Amino acid sequence: MTDLKARILELVHEYHREQSGAGEFVAGETPVLSSGPVFDETERAALVEAALDMRIAASTYAVQFERRFARHFGMRKAQLTNSGSSANLLALSALTAQELGDRRLRPGDEVITVAAGFPTTVNPIVQNGLVPVFVDVDLGTYNTTVERVRAAIGPRTKAIIVAHTLGNPFDAVGMMALAEEHGLWLVEDNCDAVGSLYQGRPTGTFGHLSTVSFYPAHHITMGEGGCVLTNSLELSHLVQSFRDWGRDCWCRPGEDDRCHKRFGCQLGTLPFGYDHKYTFSQIGYNLKTTDLQAALGLRQLDRVAAFGEARRKNWQQLRADLDGVPGLLLPEATPDSDPSWFGFVITVRPSAPFTRNDLVLHLESRQIRTRLLFSGNLTRHPAYRQVDYRVVGTLENSDIIVDNTFWIGVYPGITEEMTTYVGRTIREFVAERSRG
Repeated sequence: MTDLKARILELVHEYHREQSGAGEFVAGETPVLSSGPVFDETERAALVEAALDMRIAASTYAVQFERRFARHFGMRKAQLTNSGSSANLLALSALTAQELGDRRLRPGDEVITVAAGFPTTVNPIVQNGLVPVFVDVDLGTYNTTVERVRAAIGPRTKAIIVAHTLGNPFDAVGMMALAEEHGLWLVEDNCDAVGSLYQGRPTGTFGHLSTVSFYPAHHITMGEGGCVLTNSLELSHLVQSFRDWGRDCWCRPGEDDRCHKRFGCQLGTLPFGYDHKYTFSQIGYNLKTTDLQAALGLRQLDRVAAFGEARRKNWQQLRADLDGVPGLLLPEATPDSDPSWFGFVITVRPSAPFTRNDLVLHLESRQIRTRLLFSGNLTRHPAYRQVDYRVVGTLENSDIIVDNTFWIGVYPGITEEMTTYVGRTIREFVAERSRG
Protein backbone atom coordinates (compact mmCIF):
# COMPACT_ATOMS: atom_id res chain seq x y z
CA MET A 1 0.00 0.00 0.00
CA THR A 2 1.40 3.39 -0.97
CA ASP A 3 1.87 6.12 1.62
CA LEU A 4 -0.73 8.25 -0.16
CA LYS A 5 -3.29 5.43 -0.22
CA ALA A 6 -2.65 4.69 3.46
CA ARG A 7 -3.16 8.37 4.29
CA ILE A 8 -6.42 8.48 2.33
CA LEU A 9 -7.72 5.47 4.23
CA GLU A 10 -6.66 7.04 7.54
CA LEU A 11 -8.73 10.07 6.60
CA VAL A 12 -11.68 7.83 5.74
CA HIS A 13 -11.55 6.33 9.25
CA GLU A 14 -11.32 9.82 10.72
CA TYR A 15 -14.20 11.05 8.56
CA HIS A 16 -16.37 8.14 9.65
CA ARG A 17 -15.74 8.81 13.33
CA GLU A 18 -16.57 12.48 12.82
CA GLN A 19 -19.79 11.79 10.91
CA SER A 20 -21.19 8.88 12.89
CA GLY A 21 -21.50 10.25 16.40
CA ALA A 22 -24.78 8.91 17.74
CA GLY A 23 -27.26 11.71 18.28
CA GLU A 24 -29.61 11.71 21.23
CA PHE A 25 -32.82 9.78 20.65
CA VAL A 26 -35.84 12.06 20.98
CA ALA A 27 -39.11 10.13 21.25
CA GLY A 28 -41.57 11.21 18.60
CA GLU A 29 -38.93 13.15 16.65
CA THR A 30 -36.12 10.73 15.86
CA PRO A 31 -37.36 8.21 13.28
CA VAL A 32 -37.43 4.56 14.35
CA LEU A 33 -36.83 2.92 11.00
CA SER A 34 -38.19 -0.45 9.95
CA SER A 35 -34.86 -1.48 8.44
CA GLY A 36 -31.53 -0.15 7.28
CA PRO A 37 -27.80 -0.80 7.01
CA VAL A 38 -25.38 -0.55 9.91
CA PHE A 39 -21.80 0.39 8.97
CA ASP A 40 -18.57 0.97 10.85
CA GLU A 41 -15.36 2.67 9.76
CA THR A 42 -13.76 -0.51 8.42
CA GLU A 43 -16.61 -0.98 5.98
CA ARG A 44 -16.42 2.60 4.74
CA ALA A 45 -12.65 2.20 4.30
CA ALA A 46 -13.07 -1.12 2.45
CA LEU A 47 -15.44 0.51 -0.02
CA VAL A 48 -13.09 3.45 -0.59
CA GLU A 49 -10.09 1.15 -0.99
CA ALA A 50 -11.90 -0.85 -3.67
CA ALA A 51 -12.77 2.42 -5.41
CA LEU A 52 -9.16 3.60 -5.25
CA ASP A 53 -8.12 0.32 -6.87
CA MET A 54 -10.82 0.90 -9.55
CA ARG A 55 -12.44 -2.48 -8.90
CA ILE A 56 -15.38 -1.73 -11.16
CA ALA A 57 -16.20 -5.32 -12.22
CA ALA A 58 -16.51 -8.68 -10.49
CA SER A 59 -13.00 -9.88 -9.71
CA THR A 60 -10.87 -10.81 -6.69
CA TYR A 61 -13.18 -9.49 -3.98
CA ALA A 62 -16.20 -11.18 -5.56
CA VAL A 63 -14.37 -14.51 -5.62
CA GLN A 64 -13.27 -14.07 -1.99
CA PHE A 65 -16.81 -13.29 -0.93
CA GLU A 66 -18.28 -16.30 -2.76
CA ARG A 67 -15.80 -18.64 -1.10
CA ARG A 68 -16.25 -17.19 2.39
CA PHE A 69 -20.02 -17.05 2.10
CA ALA A 70 -20.22 -20.67 0.94
CA ARG A 71 -18.00 -21.72 3.89
CA HIS A 72 -20.19 -19.70 6.27
CA PHE A 73 -23.14 -21.90 5.31
CA GLY A 74 -21.14 -25.09 4.89
CA MET A 75 -22.16 -25.17 1.22
CA ARG A 76 -19.98 -26.11 -1.75
CA LYS A 77 -20.75 -23.17 -4.04
CA ALA A 78 -22.02 -19.59 -3.88
CA GLN A 79 -22.66 -17.49 -6.99
CA LEU A 80 -22.78 -13.75 -6.36
CA THR A 81 -25.31 -11.69 -8.30
CA ASN A 82 -26.64 -8.15 -8.45
CA SER A 83 -29.74 -8.64 -6.25
CA GLY A 84 -31.77 -11.17 -4.32
CA SER A 85 -34.48 -10.89 -6.97
CA SER A 86 -31.92 -11.85 -9.61
CA ALA A 87 -30.82 -14.72 -7.38
CA ASN A 88 -34.37 -16.10 -7.47
CA LEU A 89 -34.53 -15.64 -11.23
CA LEU A 90 -31.22 -17.48 -11.66
CA ALA A 91 -32.23 -20.33 -9.35
CA LEU A 92 -35.48 -21.00 -11.24
CA SER A 93 -33.89 -20.43 -14.65
CA ALA A 94 -31.11 -22.93 -13.88
CA LEU A 95 -33.77 -25.58 -13.33
CA THR A 96 -35.04 -25.10 -16.90
CA ALA A 97 -31.67 -26.06 -18.46
CA GLN A 98 -31.68 -28.85 -21.02
CA GLU A 99 -28.67 -30.41 -19.28
CA LEU A 100 -31.02 -31.58 -16.50
CA GLY A 101 -32.85 -33.91 -18.90
CA ASP A 102 -36.18 -35.19 -17.59
CA ARG A 103 -35.67 -33.25 -14.34
CA ARG A 104 -35.77 -29.87 -16.10
CA LEU A 105 -38.68 -27.48 -15.73
CA ARG A 106 -40.59 -26.96 -18.96
CA PRO A 107 -43.15 -24.29 -19.91
CA GLY A 108 -46.49 -25.16 -18.33
CA ASP A 109 -44.96 -27.08 -15.42
CA GLU A 110 -46.17 -26.03 -11.98
CA VAL A 111 -44.19 -24.55 -9.09
CA ILE A 112 -45.78 -24.39 -5.62
CA THR A 113 -45.36 -21.17 -3.64
CA VAL A 114 -47.30 -18.93 -1.26
CA ALA A 115 -49.62 -16.04 -2.10
CA ALA A 116 -48.51 -14.00 0.94
CA GLY A 117 -44.95 -13.45 -0.19
CA PHE A 118 -42.71 -11.01 -1.99
CA PRO A 119 -43.32 -10.73 -5.75
CA THR A 120 -39.82 -11.67 -6.82
CA THR A 121 -40.16 -15.07 -5.19
CA VAL A 122 -43.02 -15.71 -7.61
CA ASN A 123 -42.09 -13.66 -10.68
CA PRO A 124 -39.35 -16.05 -11.91
CA ILE A 125 -41.99 -18.77 -12.13
CA VAL A 126 -44.01 -16.61 -14.53
CA GLN A 127 -40.94 -15.27 -16.34
CA ASN A 128 -39.89 -18.84 -17.19
CA GLY A 129 -43.31 -19.78 -18.59
CA LEU A 130 -44.17 -21.89 -15.55
CA VAL A 131 -47.43 -21.91 -13.56
CA PRO A 132 -47.47 -20.76 -9.93
CA VAL A 133 -49.62 -22.80 -7.56
CA PHE A 134 -50.55 -20.70 -4.55
CA VAL A 135 -51.15 -22.00 -1.03
CA ASP A 136 -52.02 -20.20 2.19
CA VAL A 137 -49.92 -19.55 5.30
CA ASP A 138 -50.52 -19.79 9.04
CA LEU A 139 -51.11 -16.64 11.05
CA GLY A 140 -48.52 -16.23 13.79
CA THR A 141 -45.61 -17.86 11.94
CA TYR A 142 -46.71 -16.54 8.51
CA ASN A 143 -45.25 -19.62 6.83
CA THR A 144 -47.00 -22.33 4.89
CA THR A 145 -47.01 -25.97 5.96
CA VAL A 146 -45.90 -29.26 4.49
CA GLU A 147 -49.53 -30.40 4.55
CA ARG A 148 -50.70 -27.49 2.40
CA VAL A 149 -47.89 -28.05 -0.09
CA ARG A 150 -48.58 -31.79 -0.23
CA ALA A 151 -52.24 -31.11 -1.07
CA ALA A 152 -51.14 -28.83 -3.92
CA ILE A 153 -48.98 -31.40 -5.75
CA GLY A 154 -50.45 -32.30 -9.12
CA PRO A 155 -49.32 -34.22 -12.20
CA ARG A 156 -47.39 -31.22 -13.60
CA THR A 157 -45.82 -30.10 -10.30
CA LYS A 158 -42.04 -29.98 -10.63
CA ALA A 159 -40.75 -27.61 -7.92
CA ILE A 160 -41.39 -25.71 -4.68
CA ILE A 161 -40.08 -22.22 -3.91
CA VAL A 162 -40.93 -20.66 -0.57
CA ALA A 163 -39.35 -18.05 1.70
CA HIS A 164 -38.56 -18.09 5.40
CA THR A 165 -40.96 -15.28 6.25
CA LEU A 166 -39.35 -12.32 8.02
CA GLY A 167 -36.54 -14.62 9.15
CA ASN A 168 -38.90 -17.21 10.66
CA PRO A 169 -38.00 -20.65 9.23
CA PHE A 170 -40.60 -22.83 7.59
CA ASP A 171 -40.36 -26.61 8.21
CA ALA A 172 -37.38 -27.03 5.89
CA VAL A 173 -36.73 -30.63 6.94
CA GLY A 174 -40.30 -31.68 6.21
CA MET A 175 -40.42 -29.66 3.00
CA MET A 176 -37.22 -31.23 1.66
CA ALA A 177 -38.47 -34.70 2.57
CA LEU A 178 -41.70 -33.98 0.67
CA ALA A 179 -39.72 -32.75 -2.34
CA GLU A 180 -37.58 -35.88 -2.39
CA GLU A 181 -40.63 -38.12 -1.98
CA HIS A 182 -42.21 -36.64 -5.12
CA GLY A 183 -39.06 -35.92 -7.14
CA LEU A 184 -39.46 -32.14 -6.89
CA TRP A 185 -36.89 -29.36 -6.74
CA LEU A 186 -36.85 -27.22 -3.59
CA VAL A 187 -35.62 -23.62 -3.71
CA GLU A 188 -35.28 -21.85 -0.35
CA ASP A 189 -35.73 -18.10 -0.55
CA ASN A 190 -33.46 -17.21 2.37
CA CYS A 191 -33.34 -13.48 1.59
CA ASP A 192 -34.88 -12.44 4.94
CA ALA A 193 -33.31 -15.14 7.08
CA VAL A 194 -29.51 -15.13 7.02
CA GLY A 195 -28.43 -16.41 10.44
CA SER A 196 -31.72 -18.20 11.21
CA LEU A 197 -31.55 -21.80 12.37
CA TYR A 198 -33.96 -24.70 11.95
CA GLN A 199 -33.28 -27.77 14.09
CA GLY A 200 -29.85 -26.26 14.76
CA ARG A 201 -28.95 -25.95 11.08
CA PRO A 202 -28.75 -22.71 9.08
CA THR A 203 -31.65 -21.92 6.82
CA GLY A 204 -30.56 -21.87 3.22
CA THR A 205 -28.84 -25.26 3.53
CA PHE A 206 -31.83 -27.59 3.10
CA GLY A 207 -32.97 -27.09 -0.49
CA HIS A 208 -31.36 -27.93 -3.81
CA LEU A 209 -30.76 -24.19 -4.22
CA SER A 210 -31.12 -21.23 -1.87
CA THR A 211 -31.07 -17.49 -2.44
CA VAL A 212 -29.95 -14.47 -0.41
CA SER A 213 -30.39 -10.71 -0.76
CA PHE A 214 -27.88 -8.04 0.25
CA TYR A 215 -30.25 -5.09 -0.18
CA PRO A 216 -29.78 -2.51 2.63
CA ALA A 217 -32.82 -3.79 4.53
CA HIS A 218 -31.34 -7.27 4.92
CA HIS A 219 -29.10 -8.93 7.48
CA ILE A 220 -25.90 -7.89 5.73
CA THR A 221 -25.68 -5.54 2.78
CA MET A 222 -23.64 -4.61 -0.26
CA GLY A 223 -26.05 -1.79 -1.13
CA GLU A 224 -27.45 -4.08 -3.80
CA GLY A 225 -26.52 -7.69 -4.38
CA GLY A 226 -27.60 -11.27 -3.91
CA CYS A 227 -26.34 -14.84 -4.00
CA VAL A 228 -27.33 -18.36 -5.02
CA LEU A 229 -26.01 -21.23 -2.90
CA THR A 230 -25.99 -24.94 -3.65
CA ASN A 231 -24.15 -28.17 -2.87
CA SER A 232 -24.54 -29.30 -6.50
CA LEU A 233 -21.64 -28.51 -8.83
CA GLU A 234 -23.96 -29.11 -11.77
CA LEU A 235 -26.53 -26.57 -10.56
CA SER A 236 -23.81 -24.09 -9.62
CA HIS A 237 -22.39 -24.20 -13.14
CA LEU A 238 -25.86 -23.66 -14.60
CA VAL A 239 -26.51 -20.69 -12.30
CA GLN A 240 -23.16 -19.20 -13.31
CA SER A 241 -23.93 -19.68 -16.99
CA PHE A 242 -27.34 -18.00 -16.75
CA ARG A 243 -25.76 -15.17 -14.73
CA ASP A 244 -22.85 -14.66 -17.17
CA TRP A 245 -24.71 -14.04 -20.45
CA GLY A 246 -25.55 -17.74 -20.89
CA ARG A 247 -22.06 -18.68 -22.01
CA ASP A 248 -20.79 -22.22 -21.69
CA CYS A 249 -17.35 -21.20 -20.38
CA TRP A 250 -16.89 -20.91 -16.62
CA CYS A 251 -13.76 -18.76 -16.76
CA ARG A 252 -14.10 -15.39 -15.06
CA PRO A 253 -14.18 -12.27 -17.23
CA GLY A 254 -10.55 -11.47 -17.98
CA GLU A 255 -9.42 -15.09 -17.46
CA ASP A 256 -8.12 -16.96 -20.49
CA ASP A 257 -8.39 -20.75 -20.78
CA ARG A 258 -8.64 -21.64 -17.11
CA CYS A 259 -11.20 -24.20 -18.28
CA HIS A 260 -8.61 -25.68 -20.70
CA LYS A 261 -11.31 -25.75 -23.37
CA ARG A 262 -10.95 -22.35 -24.99
CA PHE A 263 -9.90 -23.57 -28.44
CA GLY A 264 -10.31 -27.28 -27.92
CA CYS A 265 -13.99 -28.19 -28.03
CA GLN A 266 -16.97 -28.30 -30.38
CA LEU A 267 -20.53 -27.45 -29.31
CA GLY A 268 -23.75 -27.01 -31.27
CA THR A 269 -23.04 -26.67 -34.97
CA LEU A 270 -20.07 -24.39 -34.37
CA PRO A 271 -16.71 -25.42 -35.83
CA PHE A 272 -14.21 -27.26 -33.65
CA GLY A 273 -12.00 -24.79 -31.79
CA TYR A 274 -14.55 -21.98 -31.77
CA ASP A 275 -13.59 -19.74 -28.82
CA HIS A 276 -15.26 -21.24 -25.74
CA LYS A 277 -15.51 -17.76 -24.19
CA TYR A 278 -18.03 -16.90 -26.90
CA THR A 279 -19.98 -20.14 -26.98
CA PHE A 280 -23.46 -19.87 -25.44
CA SER A 281 -25.37 -22.82 -24.01
CA GLN A 282 -28.19 -20.95 -22.20
CA ILE A 283 -30.50 -18.01 -22.90
CA GLY A 284 -28.86 -16.00 -20.14
CA TYR A 285 -28.42 -12.56 -18.66
CA ASN A 286 -25.72 -10.32 -17.26
CA LEU A 287 -26.57 -10.33 -13.56
CA LYS A 288 -23.10 -10.05 -12.06
CA THR A 289 -22.17 -7.74 -9.21
CA THR A 290 -19.01 -5.65 -8.75
CA ASP A 291 -15.92 -5.81 -6.56
CA LEU A 292 -17.00 -2.54 -4.94
CA GLN A 293 -20.06 -4.31 -3.57
CA ALA A 294 -18.14 -7.46 -2.65
CA ALA A 295 -15.55 -5.44 -0.71
CA LEU A 296 -18.34 -4.03 1.45
CA GLY A 297 -19.95 -7.46 1.78
CA LEU A 298 -16.73 -9.04 3.04
CA ARG A 299 -16.60 -6.63 5.97
CA GLN A 300 -20.32 -7.04 6.68
CA LEU A 301 -19.89 -10.81 6.76
CA ASP A 302 -17.56 -10.40 9.74
CA ARG A 303 -20.51 -8.99 11.70
CA VAL A 304 -23.33 -11.34 10.70
CA ALA A 305 -23.44 -13.10 14.10
CA ALA A 306 -23.54 -9.82 16.05
CA PHE A 307 -26.24 -8.46 13.76
CA GLY A 308 -28.33 -11.59 14.35
CA GLU A 309 -28.03 -11.29 18.11
CA ALA A 310 -29.14 -7.65 17.98
CA ARG A 311 -32.18 -8.60 15.91
CA ARG A 312 -33.10 -11.37 18.34
CA LYS A 313 -32.71 -9.04 21.33
CA ASN A 314 -34.93 -6.32 19.83
CA TRP A 315 -37.56 -8.88 18.82
CA GLN A 316 -37.62 -10.48 22.26
CA GLN A 317 -37.99 -7.09 23.94
CA LEU A 318 -40.97 -6.18 21.75
CA ARG A 319 -42.51 -9.61 22.30
CA ALA A 320 -42.25 -9.20 26.07
CA ASP A 321 -43.48 -5.58 26.06
CA LEU A 322 -46.56 -6.42 23.96
CA ASP A 323 -47.44 -9.77 25.51
CA GLY A 324 -51.09 -9.81 26.52
CA VAL A 325 -52.01 -6.54 24.77
CA PRO A 326 -55.65 -7.04 23.70
CA GLY A 327 -56.58 -6.96 20.03
CA LEU A 328 -53.14 -7.97 18.74
CA LEU A 329 -51.96 -11.32 17.41
CA LEU A 330 -48.23 -11.43 18.09
CA PRO A 331 -45.66 -13.44 16.11
CA GLU A 332 -44.45 -16.88 17.10
CA ALA A 333 -41.25 -18.65 16.13
CA THR A 334 -41.70 -21.90 14.23
CA PRO A 335 -41.14 -24.89 16.56
CA ASP A 336 -37.51 -26.12 16.59
CA SER A 337 -36.26 -22.82 15.17
CA ASP A 338 -34.08 -19.91 16.25
CA PRO A 339 -34.94 -17.06 13.88
CA SER A 340 -32.66 -14.16 13.06
CA TRP A 341 -35.67 -11.89 12.74
CA PHE A 342 -36.14 -9.51 9.83
CA GLY A 343 -39.05 -7.72 11.49
CA PHE A 344 -41.70 -7.91 14.20
CA VAL A 345 -45.04 -8.76 12.59
CA ILE A 346 -48.40 -7.85 14.16
CA THR A 347 -51.91 -8.79 13.07
CA VAL A 348 -54.79 -6.69 14.41
CA ARG A 349 -57.59 -9.06 15.37
CA PRO A 350 -60.94 -8.45 13.62
CA SER A 351 -62.55 -8.07 17.05
CA ALA A 352 -60.25 -5.19 18.07
CA PRO A 353 -61.83 -1.71 18.57
CA PHE A 354 -59.39 -0.31 16.00
CA THR A 355 -58.10 -1.27 12.57
CA ARG A 356 -54.65 -1.99 11.23
CA ASN A 357 -54.73 1.36 9.46
CA ASP A 358 -55.66 3.16 12.70
CA LEU A 359 -52.63 1.70 14.47
CA VAL A 360 -50.25 2.18 11.53
CA LEU A 361 -51.22 5.85 11.12
CA HIS A 362 -50.76 6.39 14.85
CA LEU A 363 -47.27 4.85 14.76
CA GLU A 364 -46.24 6.75 11.65
CA SER A 365 -47.40 10.03 13.22
CA ARG A 366 -44.98 9.32 16.06
CA GLN A 367 -42.05 8.60 13.73
CA ILE A 368 -42.27 4.81 14.04
CA ARG A 369 -41.93 3.41 10.56
CA THR A 370 -44.13 0.51 9.50
CA ARG A 371 -44.30 -1.89 6.55
CA LEU A 372 -47.02 -4.22 5.31
CA LEU A 373 -46.30 -7.95 5.04
CA PHE A 374 -45.25 -7.65 1.41
CA SER A 375 -47.99 -8.56 -1.06
CA GLY A 376 -50.53 -9.87 1.46
CA ASN A 377 -52.12 -11.88 -1.34
CA LEU A 378 -50.45 -11.68 -4.74
CA THR A 379 -53.52 -12.95 -6.58
CA ARG A 380 -55.27 -9.67 -5.73
CA HIS A 381 -52.59 -7.44 -7.29
CA PRO A 382 -53.08 -5.94 -10.77
CA ALA A 383 -49.81 -7.39 -12.09
CA TYR A 384 -51.19 -10.94 -11.81
CA ARG A 385 -54.61 -10.47 -13.39
CA GLN A 386 -53.51 -12.07 -16.66
CA VAL A 387 -51.24 -14.71 -15.09
CA ASP A 388 -52.21 -18.35 -15.37
CA TYR A 389 -52.08 -19.75 -11.83
CA ARG A 390 -53.76 -22.31 -9.62
CA VAL A 391 -54.94 -21.96 -6.00
CA VAL A 392 -55.20 -24.97 -3.69
CA GLY A 393 -57.34 -24.57 -0.58
CA THR A 394 -58.43 -21.15 0.55
CA LEU A 395 -56.29 -18.05 0.87
CA GLU A 396 -58.27 -16.80 3.87
CA ASN A 397 -55.22 -16.10 6.02
CA SER A 398 -53.53 -14.30 3.14
CA ASP A 399 -56.64 -12.12 2.89
CA ILE A 400 -56.50 -11.40 6.62
CA ILE A 401 -52.89 -10.33 6.11
CA VAL A 402 -54.02 -7.93 3.37
CA ASP A 403 -56.41 -6.17 5.78
CA ASN A 404 -54.90 -6.61 9.23
CA THR A 405 -51.14 -7.27 9.23
CA PHE A 406 -48.01 -5.08 9.34
CA TRP A 407 -44.50 -5.20 10.75
CA ILE A 408 -42.05 -2.94 12.53
CA GLY A 409 -38.28 -2.94 12.72
CA VAL A 410 -35.84 -4.94 14.81
CA TYR A 411 -32.69 -4.29 12.79
CA PRO A 412 -29.40 -3.62 14.64
CA GLY A 413 -29.65 0.16 14.27
CA ILE A 414 -32.59 0.18 16.68
CA THR A 415 -31.57 0.75 20.30
CA GLU A 416 -33.18 -0.54 23.49
CA GLU A 417 -34.48 2.98 24.13
CA MET A 418 -36.18 3.01 20.74
CA THR A 419 -37.71 -0.42 21.25
CA THR A 420 -39.04 0.64 24.65
CA TYR A 421 -40.62 3.71 23.03
CA VAL A 422 -42.26 1.58 20.32
CA GLY A 423 -43.74 -0.86 22.83
CA ARG A 424 -45.01 1.94 25.05
CA THR A 425 -46.59 3.75 22.09
CA ILE A 426 -48.50 0.65 21.00
CA ARG A 427 -49.67 -0.17 24.54
CA GLU A 428 -50.91 3.39 25.11
CA PHE A 429 -52.77 3.44 21.79
CA VAL A 430 -54.53 0.13 22.49
CA ALA A 431 -55.42 1.17 26.05
CA GLU A 432 -56.95 4.43 24.85
CA ARG A 433 -58.97 2.75 22.10
CA SER A 434 -60.12 -0.02 24.42
CA ARG A 435 -61.55 2.57 26.83
CA GLY A 436 -63.70 3.75 23.94
